[in-house]
Amino acid sequence: MTKDSNGVWSVTVGPVESGVWEYSFQVDGLTMIDPGNPLIKPMRLPVVSILQISGNPPLLWDFQDVPHGTVHLHTYYSKSLHRIRRLVVYTPPGYEQKARMKYPVLYLQHGYGDTQETWIVLGNANVILDNLIAQGRVKPMIIVMMDGHAVVPVRVLDPAFLNQNAELFERDLLEIVVPLIEKEYRAQRGAVNRAIVGLSMGGGQSLTLGLNHPDIFEWVGGFSSVTPSSEAIRNALNNPEVLNRELKLLWIGAGKNDFLLQRNEDFISLLKRHNIQYEWHLTEGDHSWPIWRNYLIDLAPKLFR
Repeated sequence: MTKDSNGVWSVTVGPVESGVWEYSFQVDGLTMIDPGNPLIKPMRLPVVSILQISGNPPLLWDFQDVPHGTVHLHTYYSKSLHRIRRLVVYTPPGYEQKARMKYPVLYLQHGYGDTQETWIVLGNANVILDNLIAQGRVKPMIIVMMDGHAVVPVRVLDPAFLNQNAELFERDLLEIVVPLIEKEYRAQRGAVNRAIVGLSMGGGQSLTLGLNHPDIFEWVGGFSSVTPSSEAIRNALNNPEVLNRELKLLWIGAGKNDFLLQRNEDFISLLKRHNIQYEWHLTEGDHSWPIWRNYLIDLAPKLFR
């Protein structure tokens, strides 16, 4: 960057490819957002600004001239956690007009540093689903995005935090959120109409919950996941025939340059040793949003079929 005579810093970069990009400024060692850009990544500690460059032709995460769904923001009191919580719900195009139609539900979780809004603001999950539905590639569905932090985090990937957080998150989801969604929205009930998918920390939550509760979720996915220990899914490992019969899909993906790749490969080996059926997707990419948007695009058409 260069500073002009008025003390204003500037820089020219590029050309930059089409996509949704994250960037920050380093000011005397402090990481901060761009004060001239109102589009900020939802995070526990916001330090990232967003720049979206639309493709030509438009990409699946670009806003297109198609019917659009609605994003709802909810505040609720969790009797399980004894505090106020927040979640985001996407309803598909036509939801308000088709008053008798019910929809399957995808519970979609974020990573450690994110919030319940990140899959919408940065992941563009609502835009992706709008475009896929318009193309006839996915079944219209409701998407529920919860705050994955049932416990205030102390250290990234700290096992004690992850275990406690997973346990309390599970209580909030099963005891409070699933009943709330099925009361407030026209959600189809039954495990065959519920999916749980997440990335990184949320991938670990989704894999743990999904493998332990095939009676509640028959579609399970993990993107670049902090995979669960064998002890956390012991019942599933001990009963592979039951799990394989009840689960419709177990989808797991990671990038070749992801720092969690080895952990995911070890998890795949664990599933293989116990004869548990799965789909494994090893792709290009690292631990970042460009790969997770593409994973959602790949996975969504397979749900609820």
